[in-house]
Amino acid sequence: MLKIRLRRTGAKKQASYRVVVAESSSPRDGKFIEILGHYNPRTDPPTLVIKDEERLFYWLSVGAQPTDSMKRILVSKGILEKKTQAEAEVPAEEVASAEVEEIEETPEAEESEEA
Repeated sequence: MLKIRLRRTGAKKQASYRVVVAESSSPRDGKFIEILGHYNPRTDPPTLVIKDEERLFYWLSVGAQPTDSMKRILVSKGILEKKTQAEAEVPAEEVASAEVEEIEETPEAEESEEA
């Protein structure tokens, strides 16, 4: 599974990150597919630079999932829309409106069950 995640760069105790697309099984600072941008949490306010937003949306369209921290950052910068819990859930009315058909048992079916 592909993930859009942060890859740590920078000196000790002065972290900055690259936004990359990587296989979920690869290590945090390991092999990646593409660099999408960078994120610096040490500036005030934290800066996120995405080189090409079209590439970000391409990777999302082919099934890449952002990690929780990356999703939070993208929502806070206004790149992704925050889904409210009401939008994510299916309304109960739609689920309850399914019709159930009664099946009539034939005498032949009752005899085969007894045997």
